[in-house]
Amino acid sequence: VKDAPKALADARAAVQSAGGHVAGESTERIDDTHVTSRVVLRVPQEKYDSVLAELAGSGKLLSRKADAEDVTGQVVDVESRIATQRASVARVRALMDRAAKLSDVVTLEGQLSSRQAQLESLLAQQASLKDRTTLATITLMLSERENKDPKKEDDDPGFLDALGGGWDALVATGRWIAVAVGAVAPFAAVFVLLYAVWRWVVRPRLAKHRVPGPAAATAPLTPYPAPGPDQD
Repeated sequence: VKDAPKALADARAAVQSAGGHVAGESTERIDDTHVTSRVVLRVPQEKYDSVLAELAGSGKLLSRKADAEDVTGQVVDVESRIATQRASVARVRALMDRAAKLSDVVTLEGQLSSRQAQLESLLAQQASLKDRTTLATITLMLSERENKDPKKEDDDPGFLDALGGGWDALVATGRWIAVAVGAVAPFAAVFVLLYAVWRWVVRPRLAKHRVPGPAAATAPLTPYPAPGPDQD
């Protein structure tokens, strides 16, 4: 069926209009894709065919099974046993009316209670058989078509799609930059601290301890006298 809840409501209305009732119902959603329902319907025997035809028209029929059970023999047997048990109860009550001893009354009361219990059991069987012979049982199973194909999306992106994609890319880039900055920040802080210690503590101390060395003595150069006429 296309819509299981709607088909279930139609089936319930059809049975009630025929004079029947719903005996049981269960609905389940499977894998969040489709709904299945199982309902047990009781309809009068004379309306069985018409209700069944109405239910079959609510969707596509996949399977159908019909069983019939002859309970005529059981009905006759139960009715005969009920008549016998009623006569037995009547005889015990008649004996109780004529009983004079207390022991006889107690014994007859036990017999009467036992036979009345058997009579009530037979009457319950008779009611069950009457229900089975006057009302037919229809077990209806409804199932939606399983939706396996995902919803098709538009292949051509529009302006809003492009704008949304660009915004997502910008936000993702900003997040990655923030992550990178957060990862580098501890190393950068340590580097800045080491540079500050070197610049303002270590370097001035090294400059103070640096002592200049003695200057090397340089002798003046004396020029040789120019050779005279008598000198070689």
